[in-house]
Amino acid sequence: MFLCRPGPGKAIISEETLRPSMQVVDLRQVHSRSLEPLFHEEAEQWRNDLHWDYRPSQHLIRKFIDSHSLAGYSAWDGKDPAGYGFYVFEEQKGLIGGLFASPRFSQIETGKKLLLEMLETLRQTPFIERIEAQLMPFGAALDPVLEEQRFRLHHRQFMLLQLPVTPRSKPAAPDGLLLESWTDRCLEPCARLIQRAYTDHVDSEINDQYRTEEGAMKFLRNIVLLPGCGQFFPDASFIVRPGPGEKPIGMVLTSTVAPGVGHTTQICVLPGYQKNGLGRRLMEASIYALQMLGYRALSLTVTTINTNAVRLYENLGFRTIRSFAAGVWEP
Repeated sequence: MFLCRPGPGKAIISEETLRPSMQVVDLRQVHSRSLEPLFHEEAEQWRNDLHWDYRPSQHLIRKFIDSHSLAGYSAWDGKDPAGYGFYVFEEQKGLIGGLFASPRFSQIETGKKLLLEMLETLRQTPFIERIEAQLMPFGAALDPVLEEQRFRLHHRQFMLLQLPVTPRSKPAAPDGLLLESWTDRCLEPCARLIQRAYTDHVDSEINDQYRTEEGAMKFLRNIVLLPGCGQFFPDASFIVRPGPGEKPIGMVLTSTVAPGVGHTTQICVLPGYQKNGLGRRLMEASIYALQMLGYRALSLTVTTINTNAVRLYENLGFRTIRSFAAGVWEP
């Protein structure tokens, strides 16, 4: 969740494009209390479909809505809220931060209307040079809309591993390398690690923060120091060094997204050390730590074209429970 700046937008779009009783209203003109039915439905969907407790994120969303600082739109069927979506700014980039439509109405059509309105507003914002959208809760349902809007789509998978009650034996440390627990002193060297690991990688097309050390540092701060992707869990996060005091060559970061459920927010290995089992060792260390603390599941997302990573996760027991796309638009 990012603090956003107000962007240009219309309070209500023309009803000619909607059902007669449906309106789309600027999110800065509503109070979070009026959207409570949507928040309950949205939290239930995240919990049931993705094993994710979305309520902490909703707490922040409520605060920004009530301070009239969250740019976006809400859809209404008469006096009933039917959906809402918001976007945020990161320098010259716009991010679709969230989108939900109630199953009590035409869910896909409502989501489509809200998405199109947000995209239109973002494109009218003078400084915007890039728009990113990952609509994971919708799966692939809105992919045709993004394609029509000239987004490049990168197909991704949300994968889940059910953890057995009894942990397997503790994984051995990588041969000749040092496996260490995460500390915040790792932030700066791991930002460099991310930038180097993702050079010419498809994920740097999806998230341009990976392309520079400065961007990678923002990414790390969002998941480690801020609630950007669950609550960061250092006890199941590790780095690997070639020797004492040397720079990290690999890392795995984990967050808690629901009681007893972890999520791998980042795993990467320097190119020169890849394809020798180091990624597997890192994942096994994280999985073992979660099992020892009584966690019952671990999730992650992976880009489908990254077949080596997909194969690794499948061999570890992960199964795909949702397919979706990461969309990128540039003029």
